[in-house]
Amino acid sequence: MSILEVKDLEYAYSRDSIVFKNINVNLEEGKMYAILGHSGCGKTTFLSLLGGLDTPTKGEILFNGENIENYGLAKHRKNNVSFIFQSYNLIDYLTPAENVSIASKLPPKPILEKVGLKDEEIKRNVLKLSGGQQQRVAIARALASEAPVLLADEPTGNLDEENANSIINILKDCSHKMNKCVVIVTHSKDLAKQADVIFRLWKGKLQIEN
Repeated sequence: MSILEVKDLEYAYSRDSIVFKNINVNLEEGKMYAILGHSGCGKTTFLSLLGGLDTPTKGEILFNGENIENYGLAKHRKNNVSFIFQSYNLIDYLTPAENVSIASKLPPKPILEKVGLKDEEIKRNVLKLSGGQQQRVAIARALASEAPVLLADEPTGNLDEENANSIINILKDCSHKMNKCVVIVTHSKDLAKQADVIFRLWKGKLQIEN
């Protein structure tokens, strides 16, 4: 069953600068989706629209059959989706444990250990962590959320191969074992190959990769 429905979606900066148009797609729980495309093609913009961080020029996005603008974008962001941002978006004066605790009532330590952080790193201010460690904190924060949709922008972009593979497996578990709808924007073909469905955003159209 589709949890997110995208209908006739268009986004444009101006009349002469259309990022994409006429996108129609249904996204289901229990599946992991990957979106490929060159830099600047609109992948992150599309993810932002799904998450209610921006509004489309035309068309609509439905969550469980209801237009997310009618439902309320702030409520949609709070209740329905969790994000893994490419820029992390961590609260910089808090520790990893405190950042995760904001998103969930679950104990943060097991979740942070699951993404590869050590005990001393969990207690450290996030600004004293490496970029890869901060990325893992951002992933842990999203995993801790009870939201049924997880949106990830280049979640393995700052990780080495071993840690990237570990995170890919965790994201697959999120979809297949936790029944979440996981949508990932990535440049990594290795990550994309692990998805149930691969899309490519090309010349303003969202196409399924063969």
